[in-house]
Amino acid sequence: KEGEQMTVDVLLKCIAVASANDAAVAIAIGTAGSVEAFVDYMNQKAQEMGLSDTHFDNPHGLDAEEHYTTAYELALIARELLSHPILRTVCATRKTTIPQGENPGARLVVNHNKMLRYYRGCIGVKTGFTKSAGRILVSSATRDGRRIIAVTINDPADWNDHATLLEEGFARY
Repeated sequence: KEGEQMTVDVLLKCIAVASANDAAVAIAIGTAGSVEAFVDYMNQKAQEMGLSDTHFDNPHGLDAEEHYTTAYELALIARELLSHPILRTVCATRKTTIPQGENPGARLVVNHNKMLRYYRGCIGVKTGFTKSAGRILVSSATRDGRRIIAVTINDPADWNDHATLLEEGFARY
């Protein structure tokens, strides 16, 4: 709500667990001073990572004319994200409570990523949906010290497809 204050940790959980676009905007403004400055930083980071088919237009991923990426480059972004223990933990969060301002109690938020509940070793990553890209799923799982990342865009059968992709990855590598 307007005027509400949250820690960065809570905002990260809001983004990862509840897909809270307003939390992404709050982090952008809080860390870079403006959404535009944060987006410039995101694009700079993408260039540093060698992502030639990715350009950001906002911090939350909703459709925008100059906002695009590929499944492969989303996998590279996920690999970078998962190299940070705090972010890995946030992505693997199944449910959490978010403080409700000064009111007693808290809001319960539940991660809609079914892979966290149904796929052994899943450490999550992110679900998404936009009109232009359809259902987007970035998932990762770890077994026997190996981490596999799967990404699909515009895939209505993403849960099943990711289970198959991850199984295939573990079987081959």
